[in-house]
Amino acid sequence: MTVTDAPSGTTRLLAGFDRPDAATLAGHLDLFGPPPPSGHTAATLSTLLEQAGLTGRGGAGFPTGAKLAALAGRRRPTVVVNAMEGEPASHKDEVLATGVPHLVLDGAELVARALRASALRICVARDRPGSARAFEQAVAERRAAGLLAVDDVEVCTPPARYVAGEESALVHWLDGGESLPTFRPTRPGTLRVAGRPTLVDNAETMATIGLIGRFGPDWFRAVGSPDAPGTRLVTVSGDVAAPGVFEVPGGLPLRSLLTNAGSAEDLAGVLLGGYGGSWLAGGNLDVALSPGALFAEGCTLGPGIVVALGRPGCGLAETARIARWMAGESAGQCGPCAFGLPAVADDLEALAFGRSSARAADRLWGRLAAVEGRGACRHPDGVVRLVRSAFAAFAADVDHHVRQGPCPAARRDTVMALPQHVDEGVWR
Repeated sequence: MTVTDAPSGTTRLLAGFDRPDAATLAGHLDLFGPPPPSGHTAATLSTLLEQAGLTGRGGAGFPTGAKLAALAGRRRPTVVVNAMEGEPASHKDEVLATGVPHLVLDGAELVARALRASALRICVARDRPGSARAFEQAVAERRAAGLLAVDDVEVCTPPARYVAGEESALVHWLDGGESLPTFRPTRPGTLRVAGRPTLVDNAETMATIGLIGRFGPDWFRAVGSPDAPGTRLVTVSGDVAAPGVFEVPGGLPLRSLLTNAGSAEDLAGVLLGGYGGSWLAGGNLDVALSPGALFAEGCTLGPGIVVALGRPGCGLAETARIARWMAGESAGQCGPCAFGLPAVADDLEALAFGRSSARAADRLWGRLAAVEGRGACRHPDGVVRLVRSAFAAFAADVDHHVRQGPCPAARRDTVMALPQHVDEGVWR
């Protein structure tokens, strides 16, 4: 395979952000060189990605090569770029769309050619018109240059709902239904649009495939750690002086990332993985950003989200606010979402802000057990994980609330992004 010279250093996906023409096709090709070689089959591209050790950047972390191999030889599949970014604390898809859309399309076209895809869909949430326009312009440039892998390419704008970016919900919407998750008793099952098998990959995953296709798996693994090769994008927010999207090598200590973002030395805790993620106690900031190290702490990086909670700050109050927001973002298709999540939010609010704390704490544990594993999708499980992690990370605060009522920090303004809910009837 021909490999061209790559941008130096550990800034790869964001290497062109100091160039005003980075979003144009001409600027993109000047920075990264010609498009990746297009002669891959599904088998050879899958092998390349397995050698690189690339895992999905959308949250699940599934090996990308294995995901592609599952569709090898299938009848003219559909390829979907998931740039929905339903997590309010994430901005990496927006950065990629508006800054380097051609890098995302490089990877998507490489995958589409390898699978002999019949259609390519780029999905952007309806409330991000700037991202949608950037992709539309990039597609138009590539069509004029004869670079598109398939004729049927479209930028789509599903509803801006938290669960609308879940891959089964996205495929259901593309197939003419509502943007609601569908029950899949065995996962990962084959997703279909118009009867055709469908591959869904996150925008960052596609952009990274575009780089690996150009520069090779050895180049990709030249930075990072053995179980977290390469780089990835992380959105850092909360109590930091310089919030934003950072490109970091795998295995970087969490403390280093937070220092670069201007956080205080003493934090109450850090939320990892988004609103369906887990809290990490403020004393554990030296953990490496790699799957093994984070798993040992009961966490994952998920879609690349880090929210710092400084002192004074009440992790219990922040968790209650997130739980209430997540209850409002559910599809309401099953009991755990329709009734369980609002009840969990009620108990958390009583514990964080009210007076009947001991009773609420006892009741809450029963509700969590009743909700976990019983939803049509993983949305309620994410809330359960978040709440349990909060009780572990902020055990002393929880005890204070149970015994003495709300702490003064519970009334502090939230550090979380909690956007207004879209009209509950908008699922199309």
